[in-house]
Amino acid sequence: MSQKSRLKFDEIGYWSEMKLDIIKDYASEYSKILSAQTKPKLYHVYIDAFAGAGAHISRKTGEFVAGSPVNALHVMPPFREYYLIDLDQAKVDTLKEISGDRSDVHIYEGDCNAILLNEVFPKVRFEDYRRGLCLLDPYGLHLNWQIIETAGRLGSIDMFLNFPVADMNRNVLWRNPDDVDSHDIERMNAYWGDECWRKIAYTSTRNLFGFLEKEDNETVAEAFRERLKKIAQFKHVPKPLPMRNSRGAIVYYLFFASQKPVANRIIEYIFDKYKKRGAK
Repeated sequence: MSQKSRLKFDEIGYWSEMKLDIIKDYASEYSKILSAQTKPKLYHVYIDAFAGAGAHISRKTGEFVAGSPVNALHVMPPFREYYLIDLDQAKVDTLKEISGDRSDVHIYEGDCNAILLNEVFPKVRFEDYRRGLCLLDPYGLHLNWQIIETAGRLGSIDMFLNFPVADMNRNVLWRNPDDVDSHDIERMNAYWGDECWRKIAYTSTRNLFGFLEKEDNETVAEAFRERLKKIAQFKHVPKPLPMRNSRGAIVYYLFFASQKPVANRIIEYIFDKYKKRGAK
């Protein structure tokens, strides 16, 4: 029995399918532009830090939906290399099965926070005429700010980022911050980079029970957007796209960040196109 038949694939909803389409559309434009660059000639790669098994199950249709790494492998003109990372051995085995013996595909099993810093990002240095499209799509607060900041300061990376407000709201941003588990505080600090989120996430107003009033999702996301620009030093960070569940609640924001104005124009067009598609 193949790994694919043994593995339980993740079920995804409409907005997750839309996210995959957005990333696929941008990856196609990105690879087209980078492949045509000749002065200087650039070497562009695709990086997927939470790659998964390469496929999902549509909650709506019950059919297989190609995941982000499979979509990237089919982009034409192709990326020069692909770096795919996942913690789950079964998913890694399935990725290996999908990619076959392709020498341009490098698959890692383990924590992306270490693998990106030690193995992948050193291969995408600006001064080596390397460029990368990096997808950071964790299930929740499972990413360290150091990764995000390094990606920005390299100057060579375009980045998609999952900003998991549902995890934040469920486990960290409570009305009474004193009751939050220390482990969840540590996860939030690691993702945000420090504890300044405490001043951003709450107003100075207290409710009838004496607890601080929490700011809305958009305020928190906008503060993180400013952080991507000022601290991580991405020059272009358009407003993120809110991604929702079947009840219309925002589960996460899809951020995009780049150093190039042309990248910003392309993603704003793509975001606008899918935003108009609306919820189903």
